[in-house]
Amino acid sequence: MTEKKAVESEIEAFLGEWGGEGEQPMKNWFQVFFDTVKTMEDVELTFVARPGVSFSIRPKHIRQTDRELFAIIDVIDDDPAERWLSVCFYGDMITDPEGRGEVIPGGLSGSDGYCFDMFEDDKQFAAYLVDRLKEAGMAAGK
Repeated sequence: MTEKKAVESEIEAFLGEWGGEGEQPMKNWFQVFFDTVKTMEDVELTFVARPGVSFSIRPKHIRQTDRELFAIIDVIDDDPAERWLSVCFYGDMITDPEGRGEVIPGGLSGSDGYCFDMFEDDKQFAAYLVDRLKEAGMAAGK
C-alpha cells in the first residue's frame, strides 16, 4: 500500500469510528473537506490523531518547500459527543472576502494565519471553506 493510500485509509478508519446518535453534520463536513484535499493533484496528506485533543488532516503540495502544509483541517475532540471543526490557513495563501476567519498572528509555525471554526451544519460556510482549501492548494503549487 502506498503512503498516500495508507494515510487515506487511516482517515477513513477514523471517520468509520466516529460514532454518536443521530445526524453528524461535523462528520459529514469533515468528509467533504477530506474529499476536497485528497482529490487535489500533487497533494500529499498527513493525519495526526491526538484523541481528546484533535484529529488533523494536513495537506501539502509536492512543490511546497518552505512549509510543511497549506492547511490544517482539525476535528476538535475535547468533547467527543460535541466535536467541531477548525480549518486554518497561512494568511498569505488565501483571501477571506467575507471576513469570516479569525486572524491568528504567528499562529501557524510562527506565521500569521486564518482559522475558521465550524460549530453547526452550515452549507454556505462549508462551501466557503472548500473554496479556501482550493485557493490554498493552488497557492501552494505555485
